[in-house]
Amino acid sequence: MKTKTILLIALLITFTMSSFSQVDLKKLKQLKQSSQTENSSDEKSSGGALKKSTGIDIPTGTKSIYVSANTGSNRNDGSKGSPLKDLQKAVDDAPEGAVIHVAEGNYEGKLNAGYISIKKYISIIGGYTSDFSHRDPSVNLTTIIPGAAAGGTNANYGLLDIYVKGNRKGVVLIDGFILDKGEQNCYFLPDPKNPKSGTPEGCESGRLDPPGFQSSGAPKMMDRKSVSNQLIHGDVEGQVTIRNCVLLNGSHFGIQMGNIGGHFDIYNNIFLASRMAACEVRSMNKTPGEATVDFHNNTVLFVWRRDPMPDGKDMGYGFRFMTGIDANVYNNIFGCADFAALDRTYVDADKSKEAARKTSAWDNLFFSNIEADLTLPSGGGKFMRIFVSQFEDVDQLIKYEGNHEVTEDEAKKLAAAVDAAYLKGFLSMDGTSSMKHNPNSSENVMRSALGMNQRGTSSYTVSMYMNRYPLKKAIQLFGAIDNYGAQKPGK
Repeated sequence: MKTKTILLIALLITFTMSSFSQVDLKKLKQLKQSSQTENSSDEKSSGGALKKSTGIDIPTGTKSIYVSANTGSNRNDGSKGSPLKDLQKAVDDAPEGAVIHVAEGNYEGKLNAGYISIKKYISIIGGYTSDFSHRDPSVNLTTIIPGAAAGGTNANYGLLDIYVKGNRKGVVLIDGFILDKGEQNCYFLPDPKNPKSGTPEGCESGRLDPPGFQSSGAPKMMDRKSVSNQLIHGDVEGQVTIRNCVLLNGSHFGIQMGNIGGHFDIYNNIFLASRMAACEVRSMNKTPGEATVDFHNNTVLFVWRRDPMPDGKDMGYGFRFMTGIDANVYNNIFGCADFAALDRTYVDADKSKEAARKTSAWDNLFFSNIEADLTLPSGGGKFMRIFVSQFEDVDQLIKYEGNHEVTEDEAKKLAAAVDAAYLKGFLSMDGTSSMKHNPNSSENVMRSALGMNQRGTSSYTVSMYMNRYPLKKAIQLFGAIDNYGAQKPGK
């Protein structure tokens, strides 16, 4: 890693260590009160730039339906004065093209199944006060946070599970939601003194026990089981917009979707603590150019590899350029990716389709991505590791200008907004692995008698892996750096 990057990482550590003792431990209600004060002053000074980057235009729709977890009832008619309580019921009752306005509160689906299923073209807008008199997604927290029991009911569904096709001009809009699996995932209990727990000092959980692992070595949350469901999942034909959302603690991708044909616009979102990748949109269309995606003004931090073992790293990407889809990536913040911020290793087997594919990345900010800022294929299943200073020479990027590493001033601003303990833990992360072989063990004696290869046992220790990121700190990343990443949402 270059000297400049090392110095900036050291600067980030300095700022996180100095602010570590000041980590805010107040309740979310207190955070909400302080956010209201800050947003009041920002409203006066933000002007048109905020409107352009955060998208405050709300469609009219064929019908308006209102939902409030705190004041609604499923026996109500769904009007503003008589809102429904269950978001899934509102989705099921809504006609095509409806707009569903959702007040602050937590929405776990029908009978708390842990997901919301969407099978029609609709717009879902969160961030309202309970009386719908005011909207601010960063203050009126509208959440989909499944509990531990949801692992038995939502394992095959994204928290937002969206499957819609049939209308290339049909609109699906998701705006102003917090999707968080932090209360569902299985983590080791926090214990900085036990290396097997993978707990940096000050983090609120130990490391993740990822789906299918059932790891041991330290106490963990026994009432939970990590499952391989995405935060947002599905296949859609049409015009998809996902904005002003926080996607948090995704144990299996943040967004993983298929584009059947149409345009996806994903912007002004915060992605934190995603395993595998923060965003992956693949084409499901055979014709080049009919599936497109713009990924811009997002803040993408702490994307983790597939497995906790420190050797043989696989996955850990911010945004993935998938085959058959034209993609523009710009004005984002990409930091602390376990592997790389951008993945452009997928190549279409049809050379004519690959030649017609258009991919670009410009005006992005990068910092502390462990292996690379961009990965490219080098043949034989190997990757080329490319850093931002080399983007000019990447033929696969049509537009590449304006990307840069974090500056000293930007590092200070990020250090002030990111959870101090989490960042410090990531920047000082290490791990060990070992293999033991006992030829005289009862198992190996029996395997030898049967002509089978003997087997050893492996063990590993990691200081951190996909630990839970605190929601109260996630919200503070809106507007961390002007013009890069997610800005404070429009009202």
